[in-house]
Amino acid sequence: MAVSSYTHGWKIIWDFVKRAWFYADTGKSADIVRPCKRCERLPTSKGYDACLGYIKEVESACCGHGVIEPFIKLIRRK
Repeated sequence: MAVSSYTHGWKIIWDFVKRAWFYADTGKSADIVRPCKRCERLPTSKGYDACLGYIKEVESACCGHGVIEPFIKLIRRK
């Protein structure tokens, strides 16, 4: 069984023996942050997608990186 996901548009594979994620195209550790596959920019120093930056009153957001549709999740007010 193989487990895969994406990080910044790059496919990553879980190695059950090494217990770590690796980039599918290079075999290098997914701990190495790569630029977004779509906009070719690194995340901001605070971890936001570079093309989106900080968005007020948003809990999380993703540009989709060319893999999925972009989304935002608003902060839930009580």
